[in-house]
Amino acid sequence: MENIRNFSIIAHIDHGKSTLADRIIEICGGLDKREMKAQVLDSMDIERERGITIKAQTVRLTYDANDGNTYILNLIDTPGHVDFAYEVSRSLAACEGSVLVVDASQGVEAQTLANVYHAIDCDHEIVTVLNKIDLPAADVEAVKRQIKEVIGIDASDAIAVSAKSGEGMRNVIEAIVHKLPPPRKPCSDKLCALLVDSWYDKYLGVVILIRVFEGEIRAGMKMKMMATGATYTVDNVGYFLPKKTMTEKLTAGEVGFITASIKDISDCQVGDTITDDKNPCDAPLKGFKPSVPVVFCGIFPVDSSELEKLKESFQKLHLNDSSFSYEAETSAALGFGFRCGFLGLLHLEIIQERLEREFDVDIIMTAPSVIYKVYMTNGEVKELHNPAEMPDVVKISKIEEPWIRATIIVPETYLGAVLTLCEDKRGEQIDINFAGDRTIVQYRLPLNEVVFDFYDKLKSTTKGYASFDYQTTDYREGDLVKVSILVNGEPVDALSMIVHKSRAERRGRALCLKLKDLIPRQQFKIAIQAAIGGKIIARETVSPFRKDVTAKLYGGDVTRKRKLLDKQKEGKKRMRQFGDVEIPQKAFIEALKIDD
Repeated sequence: MENIRNFSIIAHIDHGKSTLADRIIEICGGLDKREMKAQVLDSMDIERERGITIKAQTVRLTYDANDGNTYILNLIDTPGHVDFAYEVSRSLAACEGSVLVVDASQGVEAQTLANVYHAIDCDHEIVTVLNKIDLPAADVEAVKRQIKEVIGIDASDAIAVSAKSGEGMRNVIEAIVHKLPPPRKPCSDKLCALLVDSWYDKYLGVVILIRVFEGEIRAGMKMKMMATGATYTVDNVGYFLPKKTMTEKLTAGEVGFITASIKDISDCQVGDTITDDKNPCDAPLKGFKPSVPVVFCGIFPVDSSELEKLKESFQKLHLNDSSFSYEAETSAALGFGFRCGFLGLLHLEIIQERLEREFDVDIIMTAPSVIYKVYMTNGEVKELHNPAEMPDVVKISKIEEPWIRATIIVPETYLGAVLTLCEDKRGEQIDINFAGDRTIVQYRLPLNEVVFDFYDKLKSTTKGYASFDYQTTDYREGDLVKVSILVNGEPVDALSMIVHKSRAERRGRALCLKLKDLIPRQQFKIAIQAAIGGKIIARETVSPFRKDVTAKLYGGDVTRKRKLLDKQKEGKKRMRQFGDVEIPQKAFIEALKIDD
């Protein structure tokens, strides 16, 4: 165990975590030169296309150090985006140390701070690495000072490297071996392992990634999941080199995977403790704090016959991504579907894309919303996930909405634009600090303003230079109203939304205008209205097709013409009474991309 090192690579988005992992794998000989490719641990197509890490990946390497010893390195490469912070916290719980990567040209950013504090909470030893020193804009000394000022850790011995060219990479591995601690000695020989991650393999069933803290696990052994009480016989034990490699057993301090012909996906809970069924450990491991979804939306199959397929897809996705949650719901407009919870809009986008690619399901999504607390006049408090379920206004005494504490790090040039944006979103400034030419701004913001387009607007107003991180803090009373959309007098619950009263009219008008272009014309007039309760606040009309009923006339009195037109008018009136308006799927999706 003295020669095992378990560590995570943490950093802000695009600071070079995955490239650093590539170089470590190359130097340790995990893959041949011909097998290497850029970001070798980013195995999903979406990760490679978007250039981001979504899932934390693990690999076991061996390294012959300068002191003559051979070390086993268990490396976990983690995501950098705020929406995947739960992946990071789980990975850190399985390690004793972290490699903090900071871009030598960009310096400390919002997620750098968030991830370092995660690591410090886990009592990690930290090795600081300054990456991209080959860039013309790199300023190693300035970034070292910034790390000391902003984070408060000593960076005088930070290692300067270029993960792209490999310069300085051996120093990083030597620092991992000599500075990071080995796993702590086990207190007993009873099996005690942490379930770090799981995913579905169509040949092996459920594959479980574990970190063994005490005892050992071997093939043929009967194991027990402590949270669910389920027992299974272990079929295979192995680790990633990064290729799957089978082994006889995994012992204390090691990270690897097991398969046990698990058919019931719900038995695998991330953070659960795995132990020996015959000789169980005394107490389960601490596990992880459950993730709290902040954004909700309804997901419905386009074809109602695919409901079961969608449910199966959700089960497999939840197995692989425990921060994604779902429950069944029904909608008058869209039929049977699910109410899903996400950690942010990027998370929502990724899940939507994975459903369509990996599981080949066509879906419709409703507008994203957050959880509101509704205080009723009879003293009852309800959690409101879906705007369509909002009770009658008369029965409500007040509505509270979630607020967040946002940290934005931005170059001074763009400070004015960022402050204006935050004020527009009903923000309250908490603090503002200057570190060199960067400004750290802290704001309180209502989460429902951030959910829609805050991140996109922040990036465009700062030309991509701002970085953003947030934590949900508390609930506050707000002057909130439900805006309903009526098409031909019929409410469309999938398009209803809860907004602040000051924005209701603007949002309603914009949505009506958008729908006017999206709903196809009929033989009769279609009224599209936005309403708050019984009060109409905006209206647009889709004009009808008009048939020329007077074409066959060739003269005569004007009353003949009038008679035909009145007859047509009567018919159209009757049609509108019975005529149902079909709203195309495209309209739902496009309507969500509404801009203030």
